[in-house]
Amino acid sequence: MRKRGTTSAMIAQSFKDRLARLLPDTLRAYLAGRTEAYRTFVGPEGSYDLAAASQFNLLTMLGLREHQYVLDIGCGGLRAGRLLICYLQPGRYFGMDPERWLVEAAIDKELGRELVRRKRPVFDHNADFRLSVFKQRFDYLLAYSIFSHATQTQISACLHEAREVMHPGSCFVATFKVGAENYTGDAWIYPGHATYTLDRIKELARAAGLACEPIDWPFRYFENQQIWVVLTVLK
Repeated sequence: MRKRGTTSAMIAQSFKDRLARLLPDTLRAYLAGRTEAYRTFVGPEGSYDLAAASQFNLLTMLGLREHQYVLDIGCGGLRAGRLLICYLQPGRYFGMDPERWLVEAAIDKELGRELVRRKRPVFDHNADFRLSVFKQRFDYLLAYSIFSHATQTQISACLHEAREVMHPGSCFVATFKVGAENYTGDAWIYPGHATYTLDRIKELARAAGLACEPIDWPFRYFENQQIWVVLTVLK
C-alpha cells in the first residue's frame, strides 16, 4: 500500500506540473533553473546524480566510445546527457524530449551555453517517438524510465522507430517496471507508472524486429524498482 504522504506528494507534484505547462517554454526554463525543478520533474528527489552515473556507466561498460553516436530518448533534465555530452565528441549526442523547457533549464544549470556550442548536441522535441527525424543511425540508444510511463502503442512506436535508426551492431538499453499485469490504457502515465511483464516487452520488441534480453544492472531509484533490457537487431 502506498503511504499517504507519498500519495499527497504525487498529487501536489502533478498539479504543479499541469500548472507549469500553462507557461511559455522560456519562462518555464527560467523558473526550473532557479528552483532545480528540472531535476525533481524527472525522478525522485536525491536520485539525479545516481541515475546519471548508472546510465553512463552502463553504456561505457557495454563498450561506448567517444566517437560513437548516442540517442537519449526522453533526455529530459539531461541526467545522463550532461555526462554523455562531455564524454562524446562534438555532434555525437542526440536527445529527444517533448518538454523543451526541461532541456533548456538543464543546459543552463548543468552544462552552460559555451559547452553546448563546442559539443554541438542535437535535440528534438516531438512527442511521437519519431526518432528518424535526426536522419542518423545510432550506435547506442537509451530509454531510461520511459516505458515505465508509456502505453503499449507508444512502446511499439518507439521500438519500430528505433529499429529504423539502428544498424546490425547497435545496442539499445531501456528500463521498464515489471508487474503481473500489462498496462492496457491509452494515455501516458505520469507521475504514476505502467507495468509490463518481460514476456510482453519481448513480444513488442520482436514485432519491431528486435531481440530483447534482461541485463543484470541496478536501477538507481530508491523506491521505483525497474529492470534493464538490452535490445539488438534480430539476425
